[in-house]
Amino acid sequence: MKNLASTTHQTPVGPFTVIVDDDVVLASGWTADVNRLLPYVHTAVRREFADEVRGYDELGQVSKAVLAFHDGDLTAPDAIPVRQAGSELLSAAWKQLRTVPAGTTVSYRELATLSGKPMAVRAAASACARNAAALFVPCHRVIRTDGSLGGFGYGLDVKRWLLRHEFPEG
Repeated sequence: MKNLASTTHQTPVGPFTVIVDDDVVLASGWTADVNRLLPYVHTAVRREFADEVRGYDELGQVSKAVLAFHDGDLTAPDAIPVRQAGSELLSAAWKQLRTVPAGTTVSYRELATLSGKPMAVRAAASACARNAAALFVPCHRVIRTDGSLGGFGYGLDVKRWLLRHEFPEG
C-alpha cells in the first residue's frame, strides 16, 4: 500500500494543508491539522493507502499552485488534478465548481442548475460542505441567492478574505 503525502504552507489567511497521492489532491484546506482533512477523503479512496500520511516541506507543482494563488495568480490551482468520490450529484457539482472562474461567484441555486439538478439547491450546498479539495475545487465562490456568504468549512473570515483576494476592487 502507498502512503499519502502532505504539506502545510503558511498563507496570508492562515495555514493551508494539502494531502496528495502523487500530484493529485485528495484533500486540502485552511488548517494545520492533517487529521482534520482525512475524514473528507472518501472511504473508497482511503482504502487504497496505508494509514500513515507523510509530511513534506513542499509538494512540487501542488505547493507552487497554493503559494502562487495566495500571491495573486488566481488561476494557479486550476491545472492541479483532484480526486474525490461521491454520488453522481456531488461529483457533478464538484466538476462544475472547477469551471467557476476566479473573480466570479455563483449562487447555490445556480450551482444546482449547472450540475443538472435545478431543484437540488440543498444538495448543491451539501456538495460545498463535503468538498474535500478546498481551493482546488473553489466552493468559496458559492454564495446565497441574496448575495450573503452562506457557510464555509474554514470559517467566514477565510471566505471573506478569499473573495476580497479575487475581487480586489469590490
